[in-house]
Amino acid sequence: MLGRLIKRKLNSNTLANVFVNAIIEATDQGYEEVTQLILTDAAFITEPTIKPGSNDQFLFIVLVGNLRFLDQHFNPVEAKEIRQHIIQKFANIYEMNEYDFEKMIGELDQFVSRVNHPSKNTLYGMSKAVFHKFNLNDHQEDYFKSLTTPNPLFLKRMDEILNNFIWDWDVFFKKYRLNID
Repeated sequence: MLGRLIKRKLNSNTLANVFVNAIIEATDQGYEEVTQLILTDAAFITEPTIKPGSNDQFLFIVLVGNLRFLDQHFNPVEAKEIRQHIIQKFANIYEMNEYDFEKMIGELDQFVSRVNHPSKNTLYGMSKAVFHKFNLNDHQEDYFKSLTTPNPLFLKRMDEILNNFIWDWDVFFKKYRLNID
C-alpha cells in the first residue's frame, strides 16, 4: 500500500531512455495502422501512395511534437537536459552525430511551424506535417488540392490519431519524479 504513495526517482538520462524506447515502440506498432487509416480516409479521391521507409519520417514527426511538449511539463533547465539526452540517444540509434541529428530535427520542427502557421497548436502542426511529408495533396478533391491545404476533416481525424502518440506526462508523474542533480 505504501509503495503506491512513493514515487520512483528517475534522472534525466533514465527518463530519456524510457521516453525514447516508448516513442519508438509506439510508432513501430502503430505505423501500419496509421498508414491504413490514411489510405482509406474518405478525404482522398485516389488512394495515396506511401513510400516504403516512411515510418522513420512518421517517427520524426512524432518526436518533434513530443519534444515541443517538454517545455510545458518541465522547467527550462530540466527540459533542456532531457532534450539533450533524447537527441543523444536517437543520434546513436540512427548512427549520426548529435549535431547532425539535432539539425535534422530542428529543420523538421521549422517545417512543422511553417506548414502550421499561424496556428501554434502542436498536434495540428503534426497532422499537417504528415499530410505534406506523405505527399497527400494530389489525392484529395480539386478544391483542397488547388489550395494546397489538407481537407479539415482529414486533419481532424489525423489529430485524433496522432494524439495517441503524445507522451502522457500526467500518467508519468503519478508514478515517477525527476531527480536532476
